[in-house]
Amino acid sequence: MLFQNDPFREVDALFNRLGARAAGGHPMPMDAYRRGGDVWVHVDLPGVSPESLDINVERNVLTLSAERNWHVEDDDRMYLAERPRGSFRRQVHLGDGLDADGIEANLSDGVLTLRIPVAERAKPRKISIGSGAATAIEAESTPA
Repeated sequence: MLFQNDPFREVDALFNRLGARAAGGHPMPMDAYRRGGDVWVHVDLPGVSPESLDINVERNVLTLSAERNWHVEDDDRMYLAERPRGSFRRQVHLGDGLDADGIEANLSDGVLTLRIPVAERAKPRKISIGSGAATAIEAESTPA
């Protein structure tokens, strides 16, 4: 049976399972798409400093961890507390079609942008067809 090579199949499945909430119940919204020879991932992390952000890859699993905290004073009187704070964590399986060693990351205006190159082995390539004569393979059989 033949399957179309889709490096996003596993990524999509994991996004669907984990996309609603990250560990600890805080959302970490993501977009992911392929443009040319790269996969681009954008993660909304407003108020997260680069120092509190940790990005790791182990066995093709990309793990994003971040902290966003602010201190409430004793005499503060809270009216609303809707902005999530604390720990954020999300894991995404990259699949074999992506080059985990070539990941680049940038945090700007509260958006983490990851550029993940598509592995050479996963890129489309042309297969040439030979036009020579077929070669016969000679085989001998031995009595048993």
